[in-house]
Amino acid sequence: MKIDPASLEFAKTMRHTATDAENLMWQLLRAKRFMNLKFRRQHVIQPYIVDFYCHEIGLVIELDGGQHGTNDVIEYDAERTKFLEALGLTLVRYWNHDVLVRTDVVLEDLWDLCLEQKVNQ
Repeated sequence: MKIDPASLEFAKTMRHTATDAENLMWQLLRAKRFMNLKFRRQHVIQPYIVDFYCHEIGLVIELDGGQHGTNDVIEYDAERTKFLEALGLTLVRYWNHDVLVRTDVVLEDLWDLCLEQKVNQ
């Protein structure tokens, strides 16, 4: 399926306006630094752009700021999760604050999840 050029351009823009949490997570995931898995950031999965994606194990990682606690966004995130899971993907969400302050806890959780995904491949 051809990806909408506007989505690709927007994803590219988002890479340059990343949050501190996204920048930190990218430094930890990029270049197969985490479990030798290849992650992409701001990856287009029509009609969405996900924060991080690993094709090899079908994993989407979303980092959420405070706005994700509002009712409208909770509803939107639920629809988005349902859509991505219908594609056979696993989605995990971490709060930006946890990525920045409890990085070791987030990485330990992510490690366990990735191991589980590899086993279930």
